[in-house]
Amino acid sequence: MGDSLDWKDLSADEIVDRVMKDIHAGDIILFHNNGLHTAEALPIILEQLQEQGLTAVPVSELLLDGDCYIDINGIQRQK
Repeated sequence: MGDSLDWKDLSADEIVDRVMKDIHAGDIILFHNNGLHTAEALPIILEQLQEQGLTAVPVSELLLDGDCYIDINGIQRQK
């Protein structure tokens, strides 16, 4: 999981750099609806994700259905 730190009023470029520096498939990135430059950064991030072959999806699509647990490495597993 990554934190955009957009609540710290980082510039759009700083938010983009922070989010994109180490992103992987399945990562969850935290954004806030009142970040000063979040709306400016998001289209850039989404375009860069697409260029890397990644797609933004709702968190609900990342979660397993049914009875699950989080293992010692922070990975969600089916029971």
